[in-house]
Amino acid sequence: MNKAIQIVSTTPVKDTEGFTTPSDTVLATVRAYKEDRHGTGRWANMAAFSTATSLFRFRAIPGLMVDTSFSIIYVSTGERFRILSVEDVRNRGMYYEILAEKLEPTVR
Repeated sequence: MNKAIQIVSTTPVKDTEGFTTPSDTVLATVRAYKEDRHGTGRWANMAAFSTATSLFRFRAIPGLMVDTSFSIIYVSTGERFRILSVEDVRNRGMYYEILAEKLEPTVR
């Protein structure tokens, strides 16, 4: 668990002229283990999540229930990931395992 990530919630914010823009609220900054998709048996068994590109594993944060409405920002590179699934490892409430999809910015 050596990579820093931020768990963020995106909410729409209305400016003085009535336009809404998305705004990120950082809920937590934690260290996590990150594993990218590759051809191992573990990733082959997760065929239901064919769009998942990365797996994150980190300690549970007291008072914060992580769900699929949140996003992950990888601090060292600024990459953004959309959370596809959240699993409590062994149902002990100690660790979360998250499958996420990397979001690519579009350029017009």
